[in-house]
Amino acid sequence: MQRYLLRRLLLAVPTLIGMSIIIFALMRFMPGDIADQMIGDDVTFPNPETRAAIERRYGLDRPVHEQYFVWIGDTLRGDLGRSLRSGRDVSGEIVHRMPVTLQLGVMAILVAVVIALPIGVVAAIWQDSWLDYVVRSASVFFLSAPNFWLGLMAITFGFVLIGWSPPVRYEHVWASPLTNLNMLWVPSIILGSHIGAKLMRFTRGQMLEVLREDYVRTAWAKGLRQRAIVTGHALRNALIPIVTLIGLEIPLIVGGTVVLEYIFSIPGMGSFLLNSINNRDYPVVQAIVLLFAVIVVVANLLVDLLYAVIDPRIRYS
Repeated sequence: MQRYLLRRLLLAVPTLIGMSIIIFALMRFMPGDIADQMIGDDVTFPNPETRAAIERRYGLDRPVHEQYFVWIGDTLRGDLGRSLRSGRDVSGEIVHRMPVTLQLGVMAILVAVVIALPIGVVAAIWQDSWLDYVVRSASVFFLSAPNFWLGLMAITFGFVLIGWSPPVRYEHVWASPLTNLNMLWVPSIILGSHIGAKLMRFTRGQMLEVLREDYVRTAWAKGLRQRAIVTGHALRNALIPIVTLIGLEIPLIVGGTVVLEYIFSIPGMGSFLLNSINNRDYPVVQAIVLLFAVIVVVANLLVDLLYAVIDPRIRYS
């Protein structure tokens, strides 16, 4: 197990290095920079000398490769720099906003798993019934509808039909649980519905395959109860590909939080990232994207380790 973990961690290093190079290069290829943003905000300084002074202040006059090595060296030392826009410490901003995004992502996963797994199992047991057709039709809808459209529809029709609108001010869950949940429950359901639709269809397909296996037929012939057969024999053997799918959905969860946080004005990492991209705030964008990459790598590693918990026959050596 230790050798496996070490090998996986070593393989993650080139992945993260490649991601850091890509995001650093993409930010430099985008039209405009922080100098253009600042000059545009203050029309009294349109001259080239002012632009050159701003570039010298933020190190943008250096060669691109030198800027990259300075940034990656500071990052490895734990210094994510300061926001070019606000001057605040990027690490402090991330520490303040990360719990919000993590809560939204965890709630979305819980919504997907708690709803999709039981429905997928029931749809497989009652194959080709009216419930099965309803479930499959609903899953196609939620797979087709983009998150931003569902978010806008939820705000529009929620206000028109029942007078609901998300709270303007965000409150942490430990400060005001009701206000916190009132702001996050709708975006978490929207984000979880897309993941849950895919998970439900996959669970149904895996359960149908497992229920046709010989050992399941033998369990039926022995007269075991349906609950024991479904949960103890069929579902557990179908869980490994299902857990794999959940791990593969982590990047989509991260991307979904970016869009939904912006729509619902949630002060998390996603809305912070979009605002920073618009402002060409290089240190903030680079730090957040690299952090998201670390989260995806760690999540996939944890999913692999869960295989041994689900199936004791799996061993890592």
